[in-house]
Parts: sequence; structure tokens; C-alpha cells
Amino acid sequence: MDVRVDELDRKILKAMQADAGRSLDEIAREVGSSKTPVWNRIKKLREAGVIGQQTVLLDAEALGFEACFFVLIRTSEHEAEWQAKFLKALQERDEVQEAHRLAGDIDYILKVRVKNARAYDVFYQALISEVRVFNVTALLSMEELKSTVALPL
Repeated sequence: MDVRVDELDRKILKAMQADAGRSLDEIAREVGSSKTPVWNRIKKLREAGVIGQQTVLLDAEALGFEACFFVLIRTSEHEAEWQAKFLKALQERDEVQEAHRLAGDIDYILKVRVKNARAYDVFYQALISEVRVFNVTALLSMEELKSTVALPL
């Protein structure tokens, strides 16, 4: 569905990106509108797919997930069957927060969140037992300097 996003829509989206848990009254007040038009716009944006799944952001470290690895994967296999098997393996592992297919020397990059290095090794061993890869490089994030899911509206 094609949808036009105007300035008020952008204000609503920006407010929701900051905290989607706020009441409709609070969002309407922030964007300078009333509740009903804001609700109608949010509904339109959801139906158009501009607003996707709403969820809660959890503090990984507070929950004991202290290690974040960026995993670089190179493979010599690019057949559809291998790709489907790889995708299935990634989807079945909650540790994988993000997965991207890349252009260039590295084929895939994964963002993997685990409790510690031992938990990463369990993840790694399970992954390579299911799909063949040419090379895996794991980079441990020492410090997260910036993290956001907000788009620059």
C-alpha cells in the first residue's frame, strides 16, 4: 500500500519512536493535535505497514546478557538450498538479534547477544554443526557507544 507521510505523520512517528508506551493523549498533546485525528493517522500508518510490530526494549546487561558478538561469515556455498538452511538455523536461535547479507568479501554479519564467551561457543558449535561455512570471525563488542532503532525523521 502506498501512503503519503506528511509533517504531522512525521511528528507522530517521532513521538512514538521515542516512547510508544505513552498514552494517545500525551502523543496528541506533543504533536499539537487532538486524540481522534492522531489515532486515525496511527491506524492509517499501521495499515500501510509504516508502523510495524510494537514491542518493549529490554536492557540486555540487566538480564545477564553481557556479551555482544558481531559474527562475520564467509561461505563458498550460495545455492538456494544452503541459503534456506542457513536462514532456518538463524531464525531458530534467539541469540541472533540481527542478520544481514552483505556485498563484498564477507557474506553475512550477525549480531549475537549471549551471557558470556562460553555461551557464544555453544551457539557457534551448534551453528556450524547445521550449516557449512568457509570462515567465521567473531568480534566481541567491548562497549556499545550508540544503539537506536529510531529512524532520522
